[in-house]
Amino acid sequence: MITEYVRLEVRRTLRDTGFAIGTIAVPVMMYLLFTNLGGQNEPEWKAASMVGMAAYGALGAALSIGTGVAEDKGSGWLRQLRITPMSPRQVVTGRALTGSVVVLPAILGVLLAGGLFNDVHLAAWQWAVVALTLWLGSLPFTLLGIGNGYRLTAQTTGVANIACNLGLAVLGGLWFPVSLFPGWLRALSEYTPTNRFAEIGVSVTTGHAPGVTALAIIAVWAALFGTYAAVSYRRSARTA
Repeated sequence: MITEYVRLEVRRTLRDTGFAIGTIAVPVMMYLLFTNLGGQNEPEWKAASMVGMAAYGALGAALSIGTGVAEDKGSGWLRQLRITPMSPRQVVTGRALTGSVVVLPAILGVLLAGGLFNDVHLAAWQWAVVALTLWLGSLPFTLLGIGNGYRLTAQTTGVANIACNLGLAVLGGLWFPVSLFPGWLRALSEYTPTNRFAEIGVSVTTGHAPGVTALAIIAVWAALFGTYAAVSYRRSARTA
């Protein structure tokens, strides 16, 4: 039954025109603009920016799951789900699996733009591993979005997700290299999940394995956001 639930949620999400524009078209457009204006056309910059913008698209897609959760909570859909044979854990897991599916178009859209229009050259295994690492690394942001959705109203979830999206993208250096940041901001950026999220992808494009520190920081954030999602769900079950 959880498979049917995930299939339903994925179809609902991908049919949303706003989702396609915000999480696929916008990152692709920003990537092509940022890498072809102002002399920022070095191959290394195009590859690093490609990973950063794919991460930005995945971040937006993952957080958008929370908006859907909040809307379902307001419409009574979550109460309907509670009278189905699915357990609460299956409902939350289904939402997380939905998030893991809908981030893929955002990641693949930017990677295709890099390969087709910006002449980013990687070995076949590097393309595959970059996509895989970004896909797996987006899990903490799906959990953050789900937590926002269960805890907040639909309107405030939208505002919170925009703030998280822009704040984490800029602070994590997904739009611009962190080397342009002042020293204190660069140090802070290294502890953000988005900075390490992009780092693991960039390391693959340069032929290196993701660093242990980056993986550990992402794991810590995944645990924090997972706890936040679980606590928010329990609170929602008592009040919705």
